[in-house]
Amino acid sequence: MPQDLLLKNIRPMGGAATDMLLRDGRIARIAPDQAVPGALVEDGAGALAIPGLVEAHTHLDKTLWGMGWIPNSAGPRLIDKIDNERRVKKELGLDAERQSGRQLVQSLRHGTTHIRTHVDIDTEGGLGAVEGVLRMRERYADVMDVELVAFPQSGLLVRPGTLELVDEALRLGCEVVGGLDPCGIDRDPAGHLDAVFALSQKHGKPLDIHLHEPGLLGAFSMELIFERTRALGMQGQVVVSHAFCLGDADAAMVNALLDEIAALDIGIMTTGSASRPVPAVAQLVARGIRVCSGNDGIRDSWGPYGNGDMLERAMMVGLRNNFRRDEEVAMALAVCTQGGAEIMRLKDYGLAEGCRADLVLVAAESVAEAVVAHPPRALVVKRGNVVARGGVALVEAP
Repeated sequence: MPQDLLLKNIRPMGGAATDMLLRDGRIARIAPDQAVPGALVEDGAGALAIPGLVEAHTHLDKTLWGMGWIPNSAGPRLIDKIDNERRVKKELGLDAERQSGRQLVQSLRHGTTHIRTHVDIDTEGGLGAVEGVLRMRERYADVMDVELVAFPQSGLLVRPGTLELVDEALRLGCEVVGGLDPCGIDRDPAGHLDAVFALSQKHGKPLDIHLHEPGLLGAFSMELIFERTRALGMQGQVVVSHAFCLGDADAAMVNALLDEIAALDIGIMTTGSASRPVPAVAQLVARGIRVCSGNDGIRDSWGPYGNGDMLERAMMVGLRNNFRRDEEVAMALAVCTQGGAEIMRLKDYGLAEGCRADLVLVAAESVAEAVVAHPPRALVVKRGNVVARGGVALVEAP
């Protein structure tokens, strides 16, 4: 039988100091001055407690983490980056199982407890990346929950045979259907969206569509997504990632899109990108739109940046949205915790009694300071067990 864990002198979300008893993988009791015979005891020393961080958008299979410094060779256009990536992965003999495990452990030490990863599927790599990430997920199942998106990075229709591979990936265990720029990559918006929505209907699985398309082009693709979401009764089952068109200067266009997104309960993922117009988080939250974030690619062929720290990502979201007041910075953290949980439909997530015992202790006075300073995580707990301490994961990377 698992041993109880008693966290002493912690401050949930910066509130008053208290104790938290973790039993059978859940938060059993929150109250000060607890004494539990036989329990393991961890002194929180007044640390701030936050829910486990949620990495709701990344690409575990193609990180170059741990492979030494590899100069970036990507061209400026999206298609240049996609083509360059296929070449680099082949030249380096990228091992998706090994590399995804390396990034997972890196994320774990920073306090991430749940990951949604988009895994590449194309006619050159086949299902190799999916199979590798599935093996990795099984290996680290005790310390991290990982959800796979079957993602046609090089296009779905422009590379015949990819659609069938995505179909097979969903049978193998991918939980989410992925899509990508129906105009810009496949150049057949109706065909692309009909295909991914059909896969979603066939397998009974939700959708997460990369939409880099800007301005009116992105708005057009959004409207096609709305039409299919409404017609198929898929409210609450669709996420649009990046959604750069929502950062357009045309306020009338953006507001009309946001009204539809709210009405259809479509989720939005933003990384707070510094290079493109981005959705305004406060506007989305004010409309009740589910919004999450992620580190996207980490140290990969697309770019050299990233370290897997979702507290640092919350800071970037805050900076990009000009969040300055403590309550605004706290909104950025909510995007990287509760928002991600809502996008991934995680059950019993949070710091209340009865919730799953996935949480992080941080040496900070307030939520805002935790985001701004993002110090090493004092303790990371997954299902009631300590999985990282002092910024060091208690499991080994491949």
